[in-house]
Amino acid sequence: MPALNQKIAHFYDRSSTIWEETWGEHMHHGYYGADGTVAKDHYQAQIDLIEELLAFGNVGTPKRIVDLGCGIGGSALYLAEKYNAEVVGLTLSPFQARRATERAVAAGLSDRVRFEVADAQNPPLERGAYDLIWSMESGEHMSDKKKFLQVSADLLKPGGVFLMATWCHRPTPPALSRRDHKLLRNLYRDYHLPYIISLPDYAKIAEKVGLGAVESADWSQAVSPFWMAVVRSALSWQSVKGLLDAGLPTIIGAWAMNWMIRGYRRGLIRFGVLRGVKK
Repeated sequence: MPALNQKIAHFYDRSSTIWEETWGEHMHHGYYGADGTVAKDHYQAQIDLIEELLAFGNVGTPKRIVDLGCGIGGSALYLAEKYNAEVVGLTLSPFQARRATERAVAAGLSDRVRFEVADAQNPPLERGAYDLIWSMESGEHMSDKKKFLQVSADLLKPGGVFLMATWCHRPTPPALSRRDHKLLRNLYRDYHLPYIISLPDYAKIAEKVGLGAVESADWSQAVSPFWMAVVRSALSWQSVKGLLDAGLPTIIGAWAMNWMIRGYRRGLIRFGVLRGVKK
């Protein structure tokens, strides 16, 4: 396994338990209305993000789904139940795969949902066999964005949908400043990211790898309350104890929330969604 993938796997092996204990099974942003002003329970906001993304993607009724970067199975189990679908989830983290499998058993979905430890850029899956490829905040971890989207397109049946939500940086031009690059380097270091790109760049790649009807949208405002809500939850004694138990990489990851908050406030970091259809 490449060194970066090992770091990502170790980070999520150690941090997933505290996240689940504090926030639940959905390891992603929440949706707080289009303008980010709707007050709601943060677990509900995460469910709403899934539903908003599905509506944006116009996915129909997919029966075979791949969740690339599945975490502890939050989206995979939700999609399996919603669509009565067969779902396979891939993660680099052995802990996440085990925990997701436990959750599938507890939900009575283990006959239709399975989880594997695998690289989403080299998935051990049948090409041209799936109705929906789902990527909820995993694209930022991919070391080769073009390969990631190409593999995703290859997995789809004709007419199948690729649907992604991911961290981006603002569109260019104007070029990113030295100050921008410094913040991004800090973010990459603490969250074990290779790099992020702009949403327009993702759209160009999607078209190059054979996806049609490509659409994208910037939902940064809609998710804007998320990181401060995470910071507030991290201040509880239970969360502080969990951070200490999880060890230094998780503590550093908690500190890295600072880079996300600063990046959003400066308009540097964006939350992008993208869909494309296999031709």
